[in-house]
Amino acid sequence: MADMRAFREAVGDWASGGTGEAARELAAHVDVRTAVLLEGPSDHAAVEALAERRGRDLAAEGVCVIPMGGAMSVARYTGLLGPPGLGLRLTGLSDEREQPFYDRALERAGAPRQGFFVCVADLEDELIRALGTTRIEDVLRAEGDFRSWQTFVRQPAQRGRPRQQQLRRFLGTTKGRKIRYGRLLVEALDPEQVPAPLEDLLASL
Repeated sequence: MADMRAFREAVGDWASGGTGEAARELAAHVDVRTAVLLEGPSDHAAVEALAERRGRDLAAEGVCVIPMGGAMSVARYTGLLGPPGLGLRLTGLSDEREQPFYDRALERAGAPRQGFFVCVADLEDELIRALGTTRIEDVLRAEGDFRSWQTFVRQPAQRGRPRQQQLRRFLGTTKGRKIRYGRLLVEALDPEQVPAPLEDLLASL
């Protein structure tokens, strides 16, 4: 939905120091009720892909999925979108190591912790563990990235590293690849393979 994209962009501008006027106007116009706070665009791609698989149109439900550009921005976004700002319901994903930042930001904003779900390392790692390296290599092969992957794992810096770590690094080596595979890995999951944090987040919306 174009209006929800416009709202997302307006929130990003507000978080970067803008006045917030456009975000406030659009919030009422598009009837947004819930903001899903995610660290980056690959998480955004994964959440949207799972929603589509489940036949849900989050924008039509008043849900805006917002990549914050890193966990350190969570205090800014909870302040703008939570009780001190637009008063939206806040949900999202956090990494285990970043959880204290989320806890402090939500407490400062007077927003409940319920609705935020924790990934052990990050969502990408959850997806890799859920699918398994063999299945992910099948996806790489189907996308024409398998030869690049084979070259990558032969690099001296990658020798001896666990396959899961190699995959995480590989997906982040080319601009846009991590975002593209955020969607592709979700699409490759069997229904029972969906990682618990991602499943619980969608169920909470």
